Amino acid sequence: MTLTKTLTAYAVTAIVLFAIDMVWLRVIAMNWYQQGIGHLMTADVKLWAAGLFYLLYPVGLVLFAVGPGADAPLWRTAALGAAFGFFAYATYDLTNLATLKGWPLGLAAADVAWGTFASAVAATAGRWVAPHVG
Repeated sequence: MTLTKTLTAYAVTAIVLFAIDMVWLRVIAMNWYQQGIGHLMTADVKLWAAGLFYLLYPVGLVLFAVGPGADAPLWRTAALGAAFGFFAYATYDLTNLATLKGWPLGLAAADVAWGTFASAVAATAGRWVAPHVG
């Protein structure tokens, strides 16, 4: 992919990921997180850390899903994005299950499923738009 297409893929992937993740976090899963790990949640969200995640995670999606799927059918990008999301979110949630007292298994499973889905959608969106640029 050209630099323009790569940057476009990154921008679209990042925007889609952020948008659907906000729906997940603010609308769909807020009560699950509150019930499951509310005792661990802070009232003072560190926006710099969240911002870093939303800037860096799409780099991984472009590097490991969008780029390798650039000349392949969209389903391949979706599958690579899903795999990346599964392993990234599983790493986080399984580590928390292993090391944090009271981390709920059901919440971990839902979070891994979400990360798998969201990563597939975001990577596919980035890959779908990139060929139509420049």
